[in-house]
Amino acid sequence: MALLSLEFMRRAFLAALFIAGIAPMLGVFLVLRRQSLMADTLSHVSLAGVALGFVLNINPNLTTMMIVVLAAIILEYLRTIYRTYSEISIAILMAGGLALALVLMNLNGGNSSLSVQSYLFGSIVTITTEQLYFLGILFGIIVLLFFFFRRPMYVLTFDEDTAEVDGLPVRLMSMCFNILTGIAIAVMIPIAGALLISAIMVLPAAISMRLGKSFTAVIAMSVVVGLVGMTSGLVGSFYLSTPPGAMITLVFIAIFLLVQLTRTFVIQWQRKKRQRKSF
Repeated sequence: MALLSLEFMRRAFLAALFIAGIAPMLGVFLVLRRQSLMADTLSHVSLAGVALGFVLNINPNLTTMMIVVLAAIILEYLRTIYRTYSEISIAILMAGGLALALVLMNLNGGNSSLSVQSYLFGSIVTITTEQLYFLGILFGIIVLLFFFFRRPMYVLTFDEDTAEVDGLPVRLMSMCFNILTGIAIAVMIPIAGALLISAIMVLPAAISMRLGKSFTAVIAMSVVVGLVGMTSGLVGSFYLSTPPGAMITLVFIAIFLLVQLTRTFVIQWQRKKRQRKSF
């Protein structure tokens, strides 16, 4: 393929491979824990970290990671306060993050506006070798953590009360998961963009949940769907000259609609088949 002869596209495909493992795997836990909006919240808060980096004239990736990790800790704290109304913590943090980003951009005299906008949409085709190394390391860490802590996270995800009875450190585990999600988002933001990172994390999980019959199957399918969507979106954006992040998101939405329509058709067909047998 002609696109693989280009070095930046080879890096982009490697990044897509790593993101296809990182984002859907975390996304399944987010969806099952009813925290789908947490990815969206942390991605919006990350803009404050980007703006802070430009104000302090230091690497915005570093300040983004610090701000997002702090936000993940605060999010878990607010969730314990408002256990019945957990969406309140998301609303507070999202509003606060966006407000702080706007104030910091104004303090910088608006000079960082264009740079912050590049983080809004990201660009997987402009990924650097350093970012690729970060993605690879993060991918390896997440795979190892999933291998060793799959069962405790399974119990925590479906029933926190049972996890407490089993003696699991529920608060610590939940906090560590939030921090890991925050770090993953901070690493992927320059590549996937703040506005689209939540879609890349949640949509493969939503699709795989319509297909998988077990927890392990859902995880495996989400990674496969993530890989198909990421690579298809990259190829489509290359030949159509469209933004990669937007194209990847549209591919995921198309897969979701196709799976949903196919599932509905199969269910209707099976129902009619049973009705014919009953006569």
